[in-house]
Amino acid sequence: MPAYGGASGAIAISVAAPAYNEAANIAEVVTEWQTYLRRNARVGEWEIVVCDDGSTDATADILEELRVGCPELVIVRFDRNRGAGAAIRAAIGHTRLEWVLLLDSDGQFPIANLDRFLGPVLAGEGKAFSGARVRKADGAAYRWGSAASGAVSNLLHRTRYRDFNSIFKLVHGPLLRALPLEAGGMNCSTEITARVAELGRAWVEIPIEHRPRAGGGRGWRYWRGARDRALLVGYLGYRHWLQRRGVLRAPSAGERIGREVR
Repeated sequence: MPAYGGASGAIAISVAAPAYNEAANIAEVVTEWQTYLRRNARVGEWEIVVCDDGSTDATADILEELRVGCPELVIVRFDRNRGAGAAIRAAIGHTRLEWVLLLDSDGQFPIANLDRFLGPVLAGEGKAFSGARVRKADGAAYRWGSAASGAVSNLLHRTRYRDFNSIFKLVHGPLLRALPLEAGGMNCSTEITARVAELGRAWVEIPIEHRPRAGGGRGWRYWRGARDRALLVGYLGYRHWLQRRGVLRAPSAGERIGREVR
């Protein structure tokens, strides 16, 4: 497949994001994405795919209203909450363009960060790009947990990434859609980094801006997420160790994985 899509010197991008009870943020965030993509000369064809993960607030209704003025918006909906991992897999599975931009729908990752990625992509410098947050706009507990799990993940996978857990990623679509993702919760970004590393492909890290969360909150879910991340990091590292020793078959970079049935 060619590296680029759309107009000459531009790339075709699918934005893929999960959303759960983001009524306070979703209209502003999706409008920001839409405005940026429409005005960027280095972006050709584009679409925005948002998976509503069984929200109990007005998130789904707001997305439907936004679609009236944005036909490029694709809405995937779960009838119950299944977790961020399932939602991001569903969003990825509904993308169709050459490159896929992953980010959250809470507004913490400005889509303008993409400006720093487009040059290297158009220059053919890689197939997997990840944003390294220069200053994480999260609380101390979040920052410490992310740093600790990132350090352990780097050790287990023999990598040296500055931000192993970042969700802001731009990945070649065929590569991303073929990854056998399993994570069910908030730690899907950690798994995506690990899965690409298992294929022997290097991530190109690019510094990005990270903003404080605009609305909503996580509360006690942090502690459950921290526990789940520790378990996932251990699982991914152990599996990678077994692959290096030939106990498990290492994945192939060109292998296609069947899509989840919805």
